Amino acid sequence: MSRLFRPSALLLTLAALAGCDDGRTTADRLADQGVLVINNMAEPSGLDPQAVTGLNESRIMGALFEGLVNYDPKDLSPVPGVAERWEMSPDGRTWTFRLRPEARWSNGDPVTSADFLFSWRRMLMPSFGAEYASMLHPVKRAKDFNEGRLQDFGQVGFKAPDPRTVVIELEYPVPYFLGLLCHHSWLPVHPPTILRHGKIDALHTPWTRPGSLVGNGAFELESWEVARHVKLRRNPRYWDASHVALNGVIFRAIPDLFAEERAFRGGELHLTGAVPPYKVKRLREEKAPHLRLDHFLATAFVWVNCDYQGKDPAVKKVLSDSRVRRALGLAIDRQQIVDKVLRAGETPALHFTPPGTGGFHANARWRPDLAEARRLLAEAGYPEGRGLPRLEYLYNSSEGSQMAAQAYQEMWRNGLGVEVELRNLEWKVYLSAMHKGDYQIGRGAWVGDYNDPNTFLEMLQTGNGLNQSRWSHPEYDRLLGLAAREVDPVKRHGHFQAAEELLVREAPVIPVAFGRNKFLISPRVQGWHPTLLDQHPLNAVTLGPK
Repeated sequence: MSRLFRPSALLLTLAALAGCDDGRTTADRLADQGVLVINNMAEPSGLDPQAVTGLNESRIMGALFEGLVNYDPKDLSPVPGVAERWEMSPDGRTWTFRLRPEARWSNGDPVTSADFLFSWRRMLMPSFGAEYASMLHPVKRAKDFNEGRLQDFGQVGFKAPDPRTVVIELEYPVPYFLGLLCHHSWLPVHPPTILRHGKIDALHTPWTRPGSLVGNGAFELESWEVARHVKLRRNPRYWDASHVALNGVIFRAIPDLFAEERAFRGGELHLTGAVPPYKVKRLREEKAPHLRLDHFLATAFVWVNCDYQGKDPAVKKVLSDSRVRRALGLAIDRQQIVDKVLRAGETPALHFTPPGTGGFHANARWRPDLAEARRLLAEAGYPEGRGLPRLEYLYNSSEGSQMAAQAYQEMWRNGLGVEVELRNLEWKVYLSAMHKGDYQIGRGAWVGDYNDPNTFLEMLQTGNGLNQSRWSHPEYDRLLGLAAREVDPVKRHGHFQAAEELLVREAPVIPVAFGRNKFLISPRVQGWHPTLLDQHPLNAVTLGPK
């Protein structure tokens, strides 16, 4: 006797398994439900806004949490967030923010000024070890507290005179301060949730898991399937929920560019994170409407671990020698990298800060010179690479990173006689290795956090949590300190010019290319504007009709 079943249910199940529904693609079906699907390129390293550092993670952070100030979706100018208004003192050093009374955490708790102070204290605690803590250093005595010279957080320039008022006192006027506040390092976390899962400074506690995470952004965490996707749903308690068009966002984790492109063509994605380099030229020639090549403030470069602490003392000696570092930099044919590897309109990077960042144009130049590179290597005691230990280049798993790594390897071998072994790691493991200094030379890429040269140059300061070169130079620190306190833009840029020249001479980083933001986008996605920082507030994105 056969078992009875409902044919309609079975057909629906088969259609779902096939990724379609009455001829519609998965992406179209989800778009009709108001759900945006983005490939975020990799599994996020975490969902703690005060612990993550990557651009991929920051996009999720901006959806789950909201700071005092938000980005305008079109030009990233600061617009009200949790703060409905603010005032600046005449000397530019004291800012007062008034919080909107309707701001709520996703569990219904009101968002208060005390929540912000708790979050910034956590961010600055030496025991927490936030790599981005330097973003808060312009605040009075914040750096002293972060570096352990001050124990009393009450002396730091943060005040909460009442539940709806936040006062921030700066060490010196910061012309880009409101833009700084838009960065995810300034986002608040929910104190009771943090403390329910451990101490204020505990890392990697389960507070970021689905069912535990409490945020105050336009979206809330629905699920997180490791190595597959992070799903968000619209937060009904968000103060501006009535103006949020999307019902949800799915962040996929497809690291392979070719698999990603196939997923887009197969109707699984609305947005990709990149485009396979060999496809860009053809798509440009075809004037493909789904191809976007946006300008943004980004530099691709090579990190050099100037204070390598590995087992081989010969490698430590080599990497600490600026002549060897400069030789490696001079041997890279940047034009060939942008023409043959990247192929999306990138330009050779002959200095670290992208041209025009905050109106700044560096005069310092890397001028590729193989003869000079060989001379420097011989002067350092390694003529034609003889006697130089085999070096190791670390990069994250992606087709683009691998192609660049292979190109560098060939240029160093053929041009200098330097043998370099390639080592690739999955995104989260790669980030951890770089942070711990467990590398010799490695892939680097930086997208500005705000439109000012300081966002690039401050990374190389002594003690900065983002300084993965471990390089330290007192003159460089002095120049960045002078720039921080200089109000005259011409003099300020003069200090940045000198800092760029020092970076070329010392070569703790080797700039290679100024980037283009290349991705594929469905015509249904609206409100995804070209922005210099590649930030796109999801509360302003809509999905139009097919």
